[in-house]
Amino acid sequence: MAEVTAELDPQVRRRLRFGWYGYGWASHTFEATVVTVFMGRYLTAVAKNAAGGADNRLHVLGIPVAPGSLFPYLVSASAILLVLTMPIIGAIADRTGRKREMVLGFGYVGAIACTLMYFITSTAWQLGSILFAVAFLAYTYAKIVYNSILPDLADPDERDRVSSEGWAAGYIGGGLLLALNFVGSFFLADDPGLLARLSLSSAGIWWAIFMLYPLRALRGLPRSAHSRVPRDGSVLTAGFRELGGTLRSMKAYPLTLLFLLAYLVYYDGISTTTTMAAVYGQEYLKMGETTLLSAILIVQFIAFAGALWLGKLAERFNAKRVVVASLLVWSVLVVLAYYLEPGQVWQFYALCFAVAIVLGGSQALSRSLFSSMIPKGKEGEYFSFYEISSSGTSALGPLLFGLALQQTNSYRIAILSLLVFFVLGLAILLAVNVRQAILRAGNTPPANLGGPAVVAPEPV
Repeated sequence: MAEVTAELDPQVRRRLRFGWYGYGWASHTFEATVVTVFMGRYLTAVAKNAAGGADNRLHVLGIPVAPGSLFPYLVSASAILLVLTMPIIGAIADRTGRKREMVLGFGYVGAIACTLMYFITSTAWQLGSILFAVAFLAYTYAKIVYNSILPDLADPDERDRVSSEGWAAGYIGGGLLLALNFVGSFFLADDPGLLARLSLSSAGIWWAIFMLYPLRALRGLPRSAHSRVPRDGSVLTAGFRELGGTLRSMKAYPLTLLFLLAYLVYYDGISTTTTMAAVYGQEYLKMGETTLLSAILIVQFIAFAGALWLGKLAERFNAKRVVVASLLVWSVLVVLAYYLEPGQVWQFYALCFAVAIVLGGSQALSRSLFSSMIPKGKEGEYFSFYEISSSGTSALGPLLFGLALQQTNSYRIAILSLLVFFVLGLAILLAVNVRQAILRAGNTPPANLGGPAVVAPEPV
């Protein structure tokens, strides 16, 4: 996509990049406030209030569910639905080229669902489950298309930096709203339920208001030549046809698929660890509301700096080496989490600080790596499979966490079980020849990978 970015006027490119950063600023509140901090703990409390019967279980379609396992099971079920639908979203984005409209359209659906979370009362676990599922699906659909815009805005040598700046902007936006919720916790210390409902709703309001900037700034986003080719049939049927073609052609890019497999595994560990962190802190470590909020608030701002720092390291050492190092750190941190002692606030703060350093960078650099390994004109479809490897297949981590918790009644065993994702994902990533993957996709490798920038022939 270097040809596309080269055609853009520098001022237009700058505006489009800031619009892209602006959506991250607006939408990351869903991850920071809803997923990481409030929804898991609040929905668990609501589920405990509603649980009844001799077995003290919720009954979902006749299946008994432990209240503490409801949230991880809900994330897992939503992720399975994403696996079935995300590739179609990516195919439609590539077919129509209307990426701006799709990002903002799905964004507003998610924002509305979050705003309505104010009405999740003390036993309304069904409403909470539905609203979370809708917001989770909409957020992820928007993220597919949002990620696919990256190659339109950055040349190969810029991509690690631009991706890192996008993640950094998201962490600052999410952190600022979380800071406001933290202030609110002092006024609502006696009513944590109201605090949770107001905070969940505020994420939707923030998301909706700050999307007004990318709504304007992303006007004129370039459409690839692939999307401008006339096609017969409706957008939906064409999306299915394009998906079929992409599935058939993906076998020509085995190294790209190997990277996807590695990302599928290790990002599941990252996603589940961050999603369950607040639940682990509250239920096992016995951290208070103020401690949890302040620790996760620190994570947002340190992750901002961490994303930029790891981006700088990638410019020097290349993105794969930095991601490999980050996964080694993640593995150590999961083991350390197992040994944390309940009530030891300083240990919890120290662990959160270390997580924040590698969190944003491992995400941002994985995205920029993948964006270089995919053929031109297929960004939306390939990034839909990328999201299957993150939000979609995050069914596996929460499912393992929930099963471990339900079978052992131990949050320590549940958190330690996630180590397998980091170790296995790292082993697969080490087998990926990034430079060859980029060349095979017909793209130009960044200079820090070394070797001549020779584009390999298009696969037949």
